[in-house]
Amino acid sequence: MSETVKQADAPGEVKPRSVRVVLMALMIAMLLAMLDNMIIGTAMPTIVGELGGLEHLSWVVTAYTLATAASTPIWGKIGDMYGRKGSFLTSIVIFLVGSALSGMAQDMGQLIGFRAIQGLGAGGLMVGVMAIIGDLIPPRERGKYQGMMAGVMALAMIGGPLVGGTITDHMGWRWAFYINLPLGAVALAMVTAVLHLPKKKAQGKIDYLGAALLTVAITSTVLVTTWGGTEYAWGSAEIIGLIVAGLLSLAAFLYVETKAAEPVMPLHIFRSRNFTLMSVIGFLVGFAMFGGVLYLPLFQQSVQGASATNSGLLLLPMLLSMMVVSLVAGRITTSSGKYKMFPIIGGALMVVGLFLLASMDTGTTRLVSGLYMAVLGAGLGFLMQITMLVAQNSVDMKDMGVASSSATLFRTLGGSFGVALMGSLFTTQVTDTMSERLGPQAAKAAGSAQLDAASLAKLPEAVRDAYQHAVAAGTHSAFLLGAGIAVIGFALAWFVKEVPLRGAGPAQAGGEGAKAASAPQDSFAH
Repeated sequence: MSETVKQADAPGEVKPRSVRVVLMALMIAMLLAMLDNMIIGTAMPTIVGELGGLEHLSWVVTAYTLATAASTPIWGKIGDMYGRKGSFLTSIVIFLVGSALSGMAQDMGQLIGFRAIQGLGAGGLMVGVMAIIGDLIPPRERGKYQGMMAGVMALAMIGGPLVGGTITDHMGWRWAFYINLPLGAVALAMVTAVLHLPKKKAQGKIDYLGAALLTVAITSTVLVTTWGGTEYAWGSAEIIGLIVAGLLSLAAFLYVETKAAEPVMPLHIFRSRNFTLMSVIGFLVGFAMFGGVLYLPLFQQSVQGASATNSGLLLLPMLLSMMVVSLVAGRITTSSGKYKMFPIIGGALMVVGLFLLASMDTGTTRLVSGLYMAVLGAGLGFLMQITMLVAQNSVDMKDMGVASSSATLFRTLGGSFGVALMGSLFTTQVTDTMSERLGPQAAKAAGSAQLDAASLAKLPEAVRDAYQHAVAAGTHSAFLLGAGIAVIGFALAWFVKEVPLRGAGPAQAGGEGAKAASAPQDSFAH
């Protein structure tokens, strides 16, 4: 059983070679979930051209995002109650079924429904990867593998658009979905063969009422951030209704969780100061990162004249910086057991990076913007994996699934809020600047066009100049908001308590150290 991994009873029992085999399978599964939206985004124009239904285009992404976010906490709880391996394999199968059905869709309605099935599986993929890593590798040792996780994220963001474009051009858009099947089959086979975790027998029943209320709250939140300011005005009856529904269901959910025998999200995990802080900081990281990923390529294409074809490569300075810094931070954490400095340094760099990006204008060169992106990437590198590591270290092992799913959910919701609020500011600023320079009617006509680098080149010089200044002003406002939000994360990082990581040194292996590390030591009561 040299290539088989069993859950360690005490830190340090898992052999590195065996862990790497399992991690390879987990990273393939993680890549599946992360690559999907990147590839599909590139294929969307072709999909709409064949299936029609342009008015429902946004739902292809929204259905997937909603299903992923809503199912994330439930997958975490199922893993805690019934066993991590079975729930993870199930999520892979659901994702692959959704992928196959999406590839066979005959109209936009079918595609949206099948994307929702795919999203249900994707929610379990990310949580399963994080929770299994949390089970197998003690936090003190996990830093060795952080670079691998950051590398997968960078690969997805850079490779996704390139792969999506290549597949769509040479094989047809359906293969953008079918490509998941061989990758998923490899992940299924590897996880089945090499991952062996103890089976669990649930003591209680799944908290169905809590799960339903949480799903309504998450769905309402995501729809508010997706539709607000675009599909509907922020003050419209639809948006106000969703906000009310979200708040009421959240209040009911919190009440139900205090009474449930097996709550889907146990509220006691938030008694840990570190867990609560990392959840909030994770939310802010998602806010900054997803906003950056959305608006940086837009600025480079519209203002700096970059090609949209290789849009993933435009983010290379940020992603490489994030990957290298994550790897270094992980190694230092493993060797020293110290981690409090990383959220502080990361928070500071994130603030500085976003302020620098907010300073970009029509005269900013690609080299300068690349350096600014590298600063933001370094900040994210210090924060991305550390927030999950500290969150998992702050709860009992029995709550590893819900801790992982909660941390993932907060980051996802942060991304939704970031894209919505930055997008609202960006759109307002672009419209105002265009109106100032061209007048309301000309601004409306230019703003409704798809102004990529090729389209801009065909416009009259005055219109092109106005649009480039408008986009620069819009990105300035968006990144300035991001920087202000990041300041909150930097301030909160100072309150993180440096609790010893599980597996911290030979003296603590097993026995006393494991016992000390197994329970949260950073509650607000301390």
